[in-house]
Amino acid sequence: MAGLRGTGYRAQMKLKGTISRSDLEGGQWLLKTDSGEQYQLAGKLEGAKDGMRAEVEGKVDKQAMGFGMVGPHFAVQKITAI
Repeated sequence: MAGLRGTGYRAQMKLKGTISRSDLEGGQWLLKTDSGEQYQLAGKLEGAKDGMRAEVEGKVDKQAMGFGMVGPHFAVQKITAI
């Protein structure tokens, strides 16, 4: 997937999987995709629930850093329950 020139974000993408809540380092939302990848979620997380199956739209932020180190940061723009 080609990166967007001049930004730390990859192109817009949709991921399907299961959302979970981790209490690690003060708490964070995670998405484990149907293909087995894991992302740390950030951004518009209204409606997210632990154990929820969802389609998540957004972009991978390649420059984001955090304490959780559980996977790439995914800047969420929309969550749809499936």
